[in-house]
Amino acid sequence: QGEPVRVLVTGAAGQIAYSLLYSIAKGDVFGKDQPLTLVLLDITPMMTVLEGVVMELQDCALPLLREVIPTDKEEVAFKDLDIAILVGSMPRREGMERKDLLKANVKIFKSQGAALDKYAKKTVKVVVVGNPANTNCLIASKSAPSIPKENFSCLTRLDHNRAKSQIALKLGVTANDVKNVIIWGNHSSTQYPDVNHAKVNVKGKEVGVYEAIKDDSWLKGDFIVTVQQRGAAVIKARKLSSAMSAAKAICDHVRDIWFGTPAGEFVSMGVISDGNSYGVPEDLLYSFPVVIKDKTWKFVEGLPINDFSREKMDLTAKELTEEKETAVEFLSSA
Repeated sequence: QGEPVRVLVTGAAGQIAYSLLYSIAKGDVFGKDQPLTLVLLDITPMMTVLEGVVMELQDCALPLLREVIPTDKEEVAFKDLDIAILVGSMPRREGMERKDLLKANVKIFKSQGAALDKYAKKTVKVVVVGNPANTNCLIASKSAPSIPKENFSCLTRLDHNRAKSQIALKLGVTANDVKNVIIWGNHSSTQYPDVNHAKVNVKGKEVGVYEAIKDDSWLKGDFIVTVQQRGAAVIKARKLSSAMSAAKAICDHVRDIWFGTPAGEFVSMGVISDGNSYGVPEDLLYSFPVVIKDKTWKFVEGLPINDFSREKMDLTAKELTEEKETAVEFLSSA
């Protein structure tokens, strides 16, 4: 059994966390024999709700869960962490400009980055989920200079899973039969879901997705738009944002960091763009295809990029550059 892994979830009284905490606590992420300490951070007004979540975790009677620590204090939350899953952020209210949203979030992620820098283990892996996730992640990383940039990632696995699932539905196969889809860029509607390098198992034979689907106009049109707009479609239908699917994607993302990616497969993650070979500007937190081994990710190299892809990859990089510039302006005053 050994030492417990110390895991922080922020926004712990929220709806994504409500789906996420049970999966982590029952061993879906760090394995069925890995004890855990769960640290739950939220804002002071949510403490009563958080107590209810703690009661429920206790009532699940889970063998791996050694300790649950609810708190509204950063110095408690970030202490000695192995993993930080930063779900909490300022949500976009109606009539709110993206710029106002960025400003509020720069403040939060500057503070949390500084707390990681001061209290967490230097080996901590940080996963940012709260939107705008890429830029929030970049701000947290810049605010934690003593923690390697490579330890920070943001969630684009939900988009990745959405893309995978759309292909599977179109072909009448299971999601497991589809691999190596890519989400490039920002976790926003400019993201580029790319299946040029994806493979699908059809009747025991592995074929390219373009070859299997034989409908290029769907793949270059409706497929891309469906994945880009899926979050909004869920909100429209449920009147709430994706929670169950977001929690599942976080579990996939963190489990792959912990245990590595399967042989011959790559996944999508927002990571620091430094040293990439795809012409994406340096110092952006951009979603790339990666493979992971020994808790360390590497870019998937050498994928040919056609003109259609190039244009979409550049567009989302441009949006991220603009977001970063706005955020960095706020950073000095936050």
